[in-house]
Amino acid sequence: MDFSYNSDSNIYVLVACHNDDAPDLVAIGGDHSVEVLLVGPSSCESLALFHIGTRSTAMAWSPRSVSPSASEEWVIELAVAGADYGLHLLTKTVSQPEDVFHFGGGLSGHHGKVNDITFCGGMGAESSRYVATVSDDKMLMVWDLTPHDTDVRDEIGAPDSRPQPTVYVTAYPHPLTSIDSHISTTKELLVSDCRGTVYIVDWRSDPGATEQDSWRSSSVLELTDPHALSEVSVGLSLKLSGSVAWRRDSPDIIGSVYGSRFSLWDLSNLQGGKPYATSSSFSQGGHRFRWCPTYPEYFAISTQSPLKGAIVHVYSTNYVYAQPTVFNVSPRPQYVRDFDFLATRGIPRLAVAAGRSVVIFPIGVES
Repeated sequence: MDFSYNSDSNIYVLVACHNDDAPDLVAIGGDHSVEVLLVGPSSCESLALFHIGTRSTAMAWSPRSVSPSASEEWVIELAVAGADYGLHLLTKTVSQPEDVFHFGGGLSGHHGKVNDITFCGGMGAESSRYVATVSDDKMLMVWDLTPHDTDVRDEIGAPDSRPQPTVYVTAYPHPLTSIDSHISTTKELLVSDCRGTVYIVDWRSDPGATEQDSWRSSSVLELTDPHALSEVSVGLSLKLSGSVAWRRDSPDIIGSVYGSRFSLWDLSNLQGGKPYATSSSFSQGGHRFRWCPTYPEYFAISTQSPLKGAIVHVYSTNYVYAQPTVFNVSPRPQYVRDFDFLATRGIPRLAVAAGRSVVIFPIGVES
């Protein structure tokens, strides 16, 4: 069943929670605040509202998050980047109101738009300790939220007592557009830049190098679709941005979109670093690449071009060269600002942000 939720402001960022205990949570970032929605089969309700005082540019769910539908001891926790280049840790629990912890501003933080953010993966005790950000300032920054190994979770509501995070910085030659975390380790990250290059990064390595070339020492692997090179000059004029993601059931599989094409790599069978599959997507340039967490053979791509309205293309790796299933979410002048797959059971559902609305719909029907 299709339904929508209307926000009080334009929605710039949308991210669904893929935690096992919170598959029905979606966060939307607007002009001044972040709202958390609890999504049901035919409607959704507002669960939390955080005022951060600036427009959101990127968001990520913490592995600590637990939905009220899964436990009475529910927890909401997100990391958010703002248009002022500052970062915010948002927390709300069943017993504590909305709390906003500001960090990453000033001289120690980014000096360009923060394009993406992620918690540094893994499945251990440190899964919610580190947050990684990438920016137009060509920097990858990893933030240690508990730098002194102290448990500050009980200090919510007393911001003066919480220490500022420690940051680890890696400089790159070009602006960075997206980042994803490995599903089973905290040290490996997947990073893409504005020229379509994809890096697998071990951020915990100690490069011992100058800041200008530190990315060379931390990069485990560098991947480039040859077609991306031909689109670089186009990207300079159209301001194309790349998006990259690990397939959730198999970190050997990487998907990305850059310009008018998407690419898939299999790290277990690299052929000179080239993708095993590449094909055309949006001629105006793709913006976001998302894997489906519940049916991992599906992936989707959006564009931020308003020429044809708000549209999402859905593909299957089983038929990677077939024409995509096209979902027309809303007509011009609206376009897809952001989207994500929900992690709820059953037919996969998409949550798409266009203008002030979130539209939620299945990508198929019950057989």
